[in-house]
Amino acid sequence: MAIANESDLARELGVSAGTVRKALELMEAQRLVTRRQGRGTFVSDQTSNEQTARFCNLRRSDGERVNGRVVSVDVTEGAPNKHERLSLRLTDGDAVYRIRRVWHHGGENFLVATAAVPTALCPGLINKKEVAGNISALAHEYGFLLGKQEVRITIGSPSGDIAEALGVLPGTPVMCFQRTVFMLDGAPVEWGTAHCHLPGGYYLAEMN
Repeated sequence: MAIANESDLARELGVSAGTVRKALELMEAQRLVTRRQGRGTFVSDQTSNEQTARFCNLRRSDGERVNGRVVSVDVTEGAPNKHERLSLRLTDGDAVYRIRRVWHHGGENFLVATAAVPTALCPGLINKKEVAGNISALAHEYGFLLGKQEVRITIGSPSGDIAEALGVLPGTPVMCFQRTVFMLDGAPVEWGTAHCHLPGGYYLAEMN
């Protein structure tokens, strides 16, 4: 959706054009709007491929992004464990939904991910027939804005059930992820782990 130009916004809000320009620059840095030369400024679609790609940057050996598709989703509810409590800044009495997703690409499963989100942010999630396939879609559905993410990547061996889901033998080296996603105001919204078996593939870290 396009928004008014800087001059019109300044006049409508009763501020200077410079103030509007700085505000739009800040919003662009936070990926709330997209500014296109000669076309104007547009509100960013948080569920678009461009926005979603920020939180999944796995690549094949030829550099092509691996998007894949979710073939299995399981949701449970419970008290947070130690890692979830600390990473999501939860207190006594708080609960989390744990969302386990299996991703498929190129004829085989390549990623098993379990993410915890506070139940207070996503009321009724466990009762939904269809659960959003990624954090961007979940944020759009429940009306919160995403900011940055922090990812820790190591090499490890999957447990038996994860190895089975990935179609590999227990002990097979795979990429292991720990990820925290934050809302725009800095509050953590998702913490989770993932195991990825993508021969020849890699994770691309981008900075801007």
